[in-house]
Amino acid sequence: MITVQEAHEIIATTARKLNATISVPLHQLRGRVLAKEVRADFPMPRFTNAAMDGFAVRFEEIAGASDDAPMTLPVSQELAAGALAVTPLEAGTCARIMTGAPVPDGADTVVPFEQTSGFESETVEFYKAPKQGANIRHAGEEVETGELLVAAGTSITPAEIGLLATFGQDSALVRQQPRVSIITVGDELRLPGDEAEPLAIYNSNLALLSACLEAAGAEVVETRQLRDDRKAIREALTEAIGNADMVITAGGISTGQYDFMHETLGELGVEQKFWKVAQKPGKPFYFGATDSDTLCFALPGNPVSALVCLLEYALPTLALMQGATPAPKFTTVLDEPFPTDRKRYRFLFGSTKIEDGEIRCRISQQTDSHMLTALHGANCLIEAKASPEPLPAGSLVTCSWLPWANSF
Repeated sequence: MITVQEAHEIIATTARKLNATISVPLHQLRGRVLAKEVRADFPMPRFTNAAMDGFAVRFEEIAGASDDAPMTLPVSQELAAGALAVTPLEAGTCARIMTGAPVPDGADTVVPFEQTSGFESETVEFYKAPKQGANIRHAGEEVETGELLVAAGTSITPAEIGLLATFGQDSALVRQQPRVSIITVGDELRLPGDEAEPLAIYNSNLALLSACLEAAGAEVVETRQLRDDRKAIREALTEAIGNADMVITAGGISTGQYDFMHETLGELGVEQKFWKVAQKPGKPFYFGATDSDTLCFALPGNPVSALVCLLEYALPTLALMQGATPAPKFTTVLDEPFPTDRKRYRFLFGSTKIEDGEIRCRISQQTDSHMLTALHGANCLIEAKASPEPLPAGSLVTCSWLPWANSF
């Protein structure tokens, strides 16, 4: 049995980055990983423009303006946002200008219309002089031509989509999504919607694991629920290994009479990297790989155990396979004692909040590996090293956000 840290190290050295890339339209980029950096083809702003409605002037011509001694200038042109033709500003005149309109050559300041006699007349009185250069956005002041916009390996969010659109990009080159096959096993399992006998159990793993994987950027190519049948499991694993970059199974990986997963994976040429990790929940967790670099994660059947193993190991691996950095963990303060395990690293779901400037966390009430209700209201996974005594309230612990959580 290996440690959690050793499990992470083995997976990181085994996983291979997928080299395939694909160009994806702008509206489909969310959650994809950028394969090639994007740089600015032009400056931002593209041209020097007005930051508010008012009048473009030569500062020296209105520098002494005040309520008692207003300065007067005739309007020589009007510029709206979207103006494509702009003539230089004539000396001794001003230009009526709207927010976003190009500033004409010769003008160096925009006076807000509130500090003037307004837009109605062709002769304008200026009652105040702002600082020279005020209310002008200069070309390239935000982004210069050639500047890096989005780095390769970035997981694309709406922020990056907006940035790419701002620079006219209607698509981007991204990493091919890892193809994932999911297999759950158990004679007792029934699919949601099917009739379930009194001693049967509805399968939550298939839907939950699939949703998590898709949200993490995987392409789930198939999902299967199987009975504890050695032949059916072998046939399904054979097909899954041939079709996927990653195979996720849940159930059948322990040492019971009907647990066929471990033996079957070996028969199919999957090289075992480890089996059993000193953690709670999720001790009977298997990881292996084929000669063709298909990764196999065999998770325990208990829903919480399966989800913890998926979150802690499989989802970060998906990021690595796409050349992205796994989501960072963070430190928080316990609101209450953490029930550690004497021999095993422990994971528990919980929720965080900010209190007195500190990030604090509270453990979900349900802590057993079959109690999926522990997820209700949870936004993080809390972890702690093995210890003979519970961690007292006020201790610092490591947490990771759940993929669907809205942080605090």
